[in-house]
Amino acid sequence: MIYNTQQRPLLLSEYGRNVQNMIDFCLTLEDREERNLCARAIVGVMRRLTPQQANTPEKEQKLWDHLNIMSGFSLDIDFPCPVLQAEGFHPVPSPIPYSDRRIKWRHYGRNIEQMVARVADLEEGPDKDALISMLAHQMKKLQLVHNPEGVDDAKILRDLAIYSKGKIDLDPATYLLHEFQEAPAPEKPRKGRRKKKPMLY
Repeated sequence: MIYNTQQRPLLLSEYGRNVQNMIDFCLTLEDREERNLCARAIVGVMRRLTPQQANTPEKEQKLWDHLNIMSGFSLDIDFPCPVLQAEGFHPVPSPIPYSDRRIKWRHYGRNIEQMVARVADLEEGPDKDALISMLAHQMKKLQLVHNPEGVDDAKILRDLAIYSKGKIDLDPATYLLHEFQEAPAPEKPRKGRRKKKPMLY
């Protein structure tokens, strides 16, 4: 007895081994008209094997595409519609363009860098002051994630000035940042749940 594991894998297993054998037989027929008749008969079998799908032009297209795929794209017949070819079966995706722009400080991330640049160009006023404050405090939070033992506020303000190319220049002697504290540890996590990082407030 020959087991399926000893035979070549099916390209589309939903149609079964018998349909694949019929297609293999169709490939051996030398007369083109015989191949056309055989292919139409095979598609009829495939249609009956998928009664859950409505008989629509889309389904017919799919059946002929599958026939061509299962033949290894080598079935020379008069297809009733354009069918999928080998080059379109496993298309090579276009390369994803990655930015080669380096981040000055990875612990702040690119978003902070871009937000500081935008805020630095805003007109002076209370809205700009509020945004600068939020950015400075967010930068401090991000620093505390990497340095939980403590962060120098003066360094945060220096980094802010460097990011903004000197447009946001705050005096550490007068511009005080909020002192964040680690939130109380939550209850012991249930088994299987990942432990969350400590939150700052």
